[in-house]
Formats: sequence, structure tokens, C-alpha cells
Amino acid sequence: MSAVPQPQVSKERKDFYARIDTGHVAPLWEVLHELVTPKPKTPCVPVVWKWDTVLPWIMESGKLITAQEAERRVLVLENPGLRGQSRATHSLYAGLQLVLPGEIARAHRHSQSALRFIMSGDGAYTAVDGERVTMHVGDFIITPSWSWHDHGNPSKEPIIWMDVLDMPIVELLDAQFMEKFPQQSQMTTHTEGASFARYGNTMMPLNYRPRSHTSPLFWYPYERSREALATLARSEDAHPCHGHKLQYVNPATGGAAMPTIGTFVQMLPRGFKGTDYRSTDSTIYSCVEGKGRARIGEQSIEFGPKDTFVAPSWMKHRFEVDAETVLFSASDRPVQQALDLWREET
Repeated sequence: MSAVPQPQVSKERKDFYARIDTGHVAPLWEVLHELVTPKPKTPCVPVVWKWDTVLPWIMESGKLITAQEAERRVLVLENPGLRGQSRATHSLYAGLQLVLPGEIARAHRHSQSALRFIMSGDGAYTAVDGERVTMHVGDFIITPSWSWHDHGNPSKEPIIWMDVLDMPIVELLDAQFMEKFPQQSQMTTHTEGASFARYGNTMMPLNYRPRSHTSPLFWYPYERSREALATLARSEDAHPCHGHKLQYVNPATGGAAMPTIGTFVQMLPRGFKGTDYRSTDSTIYSCVEGKGRARIGEQSIEFGPKDTFVAPSWMKHRFEVDAETVLFSASDRPVQQALDLWREET
């Protein structure tokens, strides 16, 4: 189902197009080949942000602007194919946020859902709807849509994490809202770790009623994820494409932890040489441990700890690693699956 583009258009057709254009009407047959394509077509391209390159810029930003002035002191990770659009992939925003010792990133809420993946630092906190959690490297933390959240750093070292938000999806639907909290920080009303006690141990409160499609568990500690991967590696063979890979889930439903962003963690055994894989969800990867190479399309990307890279939609990619490697990743897979659009090929 696609029209063949015409190299030349007759005068009669041009005149017709000009007349209907005055009524805000256009001929489908002139653009159908661009609208309905044989395979996914995306401006998103493979790219890597090397930690050694971006870290000095992140720290320099801390000298140029305060967290209070900036609302959020973040360097946006812009895909080269999407410059100026604040997008790491066609559907997801990503950025690296810095909170210096003694700083507070003031409380606000927005309709966009967000995740934090902790890259560097230890001892800072994030607060979500009245509950604080102390952040450690490798932790995955959720800020659900329209939830009050703020961040603070009482530790003696800077903390840096990767934000991933569904901004482009929300913008597409014209559903973006944002509100600032009356005070700089929200009041803590829950004991730290309360949500993990309720939902993080394969148990739930007796009277649990879901408030949203987002997981009621908002903190997924890396220590638990790493232990699960290590146990899998001892008990089963690695998948030829993914190694040992797990998805973060909503413990109340078994579905994705976030309704718009799929989140995953995988371990690639030392010496792993993977086979080609592709899927329709463009994916943001962050290396937690180890090092290796990602062959994405015709491009070879070298990565190590704290490096971030993107594999675009329907582009074949495979991994080769020198040391045991752990990757965190995020994509729009839950949205595609909900709409019966997601496809993969191994």
C-alpha cells in the first residue's frame, strides 16, 4: 500500500493541488509512499555519549548555574538525528542531572512519567509523594505521572543520574501539564523503605487498590537486580542475543513498571558474542559494569561503565563484551505493545 512518487506532475494536477490547498486539503497519493513505508523509518541514529567526555561538562554546569535557578540542572542527551528536539530517541527524552552537596532540586509535578537511573554518587535522596529513598549507583527509581517529587543531596559528594521521560509521547497527545509545589520540598509522610516493604518482597497489602497503571513500587535497588542476574547466570545458559535479561515489572499486575517506558537490565557473560537482534522500540542503554562493543547497523560503538548509547528502531544490533557486563535499558515498548505495534526479530 504505497503510491509511487511522480518525478513530474502535469500542469492540470498542479493547478488542482493549488486550488484544494486553499481549503487546507492535500492529495494523499503524493505523500502515501512517505506515510506508509515498507519498514520503520526513523530519524533516530546510533550514538554514544562517553562518560569521560560528558562528566567534565556536567561538573562545569554546577559552577555556572544553581539547582534552584535551573529548576533541574540537566544536560540533555540529544540524538544527532533529532537535534533541537530534546530527544534521545523519537519517543523518549534523556538527560544527565547533577545535584551538588547541600542542594535541593525543588518539588514539582508533571503529567510526564520519569525514571532516574543512578550513575554516580551515594547518599542523596529523591522524594515521591511524601516518601524519601536514598539513592545508590545502579538503582532504578520511578516518578509516576502527576506525582510530587523533589531531590536533595545531604551527602558530601555530587550525585548524577540519568533521567528518562516520555515527553515526546505526552507532547504528541497534547497532554503536557506541570505544577510547582508551594514549598521547596514536600513534607515526608512515610518511613523510608515503606513502599518496598509493601510491594518489593512478592507481597502486597491486603487492601491494595491500584491508583494508576504505574508500579506502586517506585524504588528498584541495584543490589537486588544484580543478585538476580548472578543467580540466573549460574543456573541457565545465556540467550544468544540478550545474555541474561530481565524486565522491571509492576508487582501488582506483572506488567511493565511504567505504562509508557519499558525498563530492563541484562548481564552479558565474559567473552559473550551475541547474535543480531532488532525490534521496533528504539532503546537507550546505559552500561553499569564491564565493557565491550555494540554493533548497531553499520556502526561499531565501544562502551564502558557509565557510557550511554542508543539502538534505533528496527536496526540490527549485537553485543560483544570483554568482561562480565551489566546494561540497563529503557524504551517505549509498553506503548507499542498496548497498541499491538511491537515486533522483534532475532
